[in-house]
Amino acid sequence: MAGNRALRVGAVLAGAAALAAAGWALREVPAELGARPRGARAARVRRSPQFKGSAFANSMPSVVATPADSRQLVRDMLMSGRRRKPAGPVPVLVPTAAAESDLDIVWYGHATTLVEIEGRRVLFDPVWSDRCSPTPLLGPKRLHPLPVQAEELPPLDAIVISHDHYDHLDMATVRTLTRTQVAPFLVPLGVGAHLDRWGVPSNRIVELDWNETFTIAGLRVTVTEARHFSGRGLSRNPTLWGSWVLAGERRKVFYTGDSGYFDGYAAIGAAYGPFDVTLMQIGAYSPSWPDIHMTPEEAVEAHVALGGELLVPVHWATFVLAFHSWAEPVDRLWREAKARDLRLAVPRPGERISADRPPAVDGWWQGVA
Repeated sequence: MAGNRALRVGAVLAGAAALAAAGWALREVPAELGARPRGARAARVRRSPQFKGSAFANSMPSVVATPADSRQLVRDMLMSGRRRKPAGPVPVLVPTAAAESDLDIVWYGHATTLVEIEGRRVLFDPVWSDRCSPTPLLGPKRLHPLPVQAEELPPLDAIVISHDHYDHLDMATVRTLTRTQVAPFLVPLGVGAHLDRWGVPSNRIVELDWNETFTIAGLRVTVTEARHFSGRGLSRNPTLWGSWVLAGERRKVFYTGDSGYFDGYAAIGAAYGPFDVTLMQIGAYSPSWPDIHMTPEEAVEAHVALGGELLVPVHWATFVLAFHSWAEPVDRLWREAKARDLRLAVPRPGERISADRPPAVDGWWQGVA
């Protein structure tokens, strides 16, 4: 009898501990949702040509997912048989500290990428959390470790955010970089409201509309059009999204952010290119959302339209965000790049590459796919 009572007490205590742990993990969810633009920030949002009625909008209609796709999505999720995770450990390298040229790229995984250009450093879409989610209990979980910790990053000149989705804007990482760096955060219109709530000083927040430029450390940083959407909660498109142009005296880099293919890439290339490197989103595509993420073949088409020289793929390998297999995006990209005789580099997470002397593509991912 005493033993049964002890078991019941133990179970109650274990349940209480689990509830307490869950409550502790959920305590930050309201902050993770961010904040809506208010006051002067909201007034500036309403003045944007991209703001239509009560929300931002793409320059052309875009479908995220239609009701008719629901059953197919469920079938894909449960029955496709595709391997959405690598079968073995993803090779991760610790990046070398010294720059190899006046334009180096270090891809840390997913979209998080460091560009070292003419002696300056710009970090795109930093996400260091284990999940891209408002809670550490649920959501897509990281498939490989990070090459370095956020606290180990070298001094940055700018931190650039493409939009406010959880796999691109991470509250914990923003707080860490606010504490450990002095660089400003460059963001599309409205995203500064999230940063305000998370404690980023106002003098470190720079908000830009499409085709607006900010100069920092001799670099011209411009937000350009993308075809996507935004929102961290139930409301859709309260903040703007964008692609980015990074230009020094001699070198230029383009970063897609998240985007479906659209005819505007040629116009961006004509206005701001050509580009030494394009960082192109290649993963998380689906026929159910054709307008907001590019397929690998569309990424190649956009790279060509932009006047890109070297294509470096991003937005793959790290989080499961769609139903295609883990290696499919980069396999398709490599095939298309070879068919069109394009320069391509596919770095391992943490691998430093020089834009002028990139390593030959060796299919490293196929050994773990």
